[in-house]
Amino acid sequence: MSVENDLPNEELQHEEVMNEEQTIQEQTANSENQEEQLVDEYKDKFVRLYAEFDNYRRRTNEEKLNLISTASKDVIVAMLPVLDNFERAIATNESLDDMDAMKEGFQLIYNMFKGILEAKGLKPMEAKGHEFDSDLHEAIANIPAPEKALKGKVIEDVEKGYYLNDKVLRFAKVVVGQ
Repeated sequence: MSVENDLPNEELQHEEVMNEEQTIQEQTANSENQEEQLVDEYKDKFVRLYAEFDNYRRRTNEEKLNLISTASKDVIVAMLPVLDNFERAIATNESLDDMDAMKEGFQLIYNMFKGILEAKGLKPMEAKGHEFDSDLHEAIANIPAPEKALKGKVIEDVEKGYYLNDKVLRFAKVVVGQ
């Protein structure tokens, strides 16, 4: 009797083990499916992100090239009236005998040209009489100072320096007193 009772009990245990094994296999299969779905999802996100970045890079490069090619357009358009005035002055000066009128015409053109440059942010650098500053000036000569107060100061402006929007565009070439 005990042998017969043990047999159905073993079959039940065997069946339970088989059910547990089948459950574990199903869970493993589901887990693998979920992992594959996640991998596919991440791959898709990566490909989209890479394509988006590539488009961004291409677009910004095109914008930079466009900006570089048209950067000087505003300045050139603003300078065209100066060119026109020079051409008129040259044509007029061929038959003009009055030197004062010619000087006045060239002074007007100079003022127009200077005004355009100043409107674009150009500002002349004042150097004569100021302390020598290697960040602003380029010393091309040192001479004995005519007065003791001019030692270490700019005595002469050989070539004027300029700022463009408060940044040094061209250093002033100066003579410094020793």
